[in-house]
Amino acid sequence: MVQLKPMKFDNELVMGIEVQLPKTNLLIVATDIGYIMCGALDIDLLNTRLADRDIVAGRAVGVKTMEELLEAPLESVTHSAEKHGIQPGMTGRQAVQKMLDRATA
Repeated sequence: MVQLKPMKFDNELVMGIEVQLPKTNLLIVATDIGYIMCGALDIDLLNTRLADRDIVAGRAVGVKTMEELLEAPLESVTHSAEKHGIQPGMTGRQAVQKMLDRATA
């Protein structure tokens, strides 16, 4: 099952996406310029084989809910995310806010 959950950040909307799979869920919070995701995201793949796509993304591990994804520290981020000021250790919420700030700048 796939659930789309629009979420409000101040006056901006982002899209929460939850894909329920056997024994796990995929969690994503997407903005216009990038996204954060649960541990299923392969940052190394995005930084190497897909580097030409300039993907802004961050990964949090050990999360089971959308709220946990937003509150957890990012374990890793893409090189493109770092160019936008998104760093490992910042929370998913902080990363999404930076993405929103960059999209409106």
